[in-house]
Amino acid sequence: MVKLSILDQAPISSNQTANEALHESMKLAQAGEALGFTRYWIAEHHDLPGLACSAPEVMISYIGAHTKRIRIGSGAVLLPHYKPYKVAEVFNMLATLYPNRIDIGLGRAPGGSAEATNALSDNFLQQVWKMPTKVEDLLHFINHDFPDDHEYSKVTASPIPQDTPMPWILGTSKKSALLAAENGVPYAFGQFMSEQDGAAIIQQYLDAFQPKKNGQFPQVLVTVSVICAETAEKADEIALSSLFWALQKEKGEGQSVPSIQEAKKYELNEKEKEQLAKMKQHMIIGNPKEVSKKLIQLQAKYKADEIMIVTITHSPKDRIESYKLIAAEMLS
Repeated sequence: MVKLSILDQAPISSNQTANEALHESMKLAQAGEALGFTRYWIAEHHDLPGLACSAPEVMISYIGAHTKRIRIGSGAVLLPHYKPYKVAEVFNMLATLYPNRIDIGLGRAPGGSAEATNALSDNFLQQVWKMPTKVEDLLHFINHDFPDDHEYSKVTASPIPQDTPMPWILGTSKKSALLAAENGVPYAFGQFMSEQDGAAIIQQYLDAFQPKKNGQFPQVLVTVSVICAETAEKADEIALSSLFWALQKEKGEGQSVPSIQEAKKYELNEKEKEQLAKMKQHMIIGNPKEVSKKLIQLQAKYKADEIMIVTITHSPKDRIESYKLIAAEMLS
């Protein structure tokens, strides 16, 4: 049976405040736990319209306090913005509070506009080039195993948890796949935001994987955009909100996820129709049996151990219902 997990981008619908959107994220995590999903990750974005979470570590702590078993983590901490030591301290503290539940997903994207990136950190591109060193340092901090002659050998990212947070590398490129392989950590491929040949990239990860200690083995997670409803027709209608929001974001217009009615009022030109059709092809939309079939095909194509699902709808009820229907079809 395939493992299923949840990626939440904390979308803000046109009838919501950011406060309401974040509370709905907590409810989604609770629903995911009850339905049998393996993990719940929340993304990091900065000053992007319609997205509520700029600090996943804060939401992870909040969600951890309102759940009991489901693994929780970042999808991803955007490491070029931060010092590895501070990230290790934060996630060691989370792992101390919520033992054997914390994942630390690592990414290299800016997560926002150039202006927001400059406001958040200095010399971002230089920090991206230093990503391999940053990852290596972070892993040493959370494993507490710097060589004796290293300048940080006597520095502890306290508190030291009983169960180390599980590191993942997230990405959409050969570079991210090889970084994960070289460090002996699991790899999450973001199929939902990539047009790269994901199967080839994942194969490179599998071929290059180098365990750093006993018991390490390659693990592959693939993230895909999915909307499921009782009928394919209803799923298509619900998907309008997500599709039109994505289209508006590409044009620099959208502020929040529109309702189905708002999306239907939008008049498309020919170029926009083509864009919308392309976006739709990149998603999985349908009834439970259709969605299940496509997810199983995706798992086989990518040799994935786990499928992570991101679902954006205007209605929180439709979003949770989508996950419920998939769980009933695939996890029961």
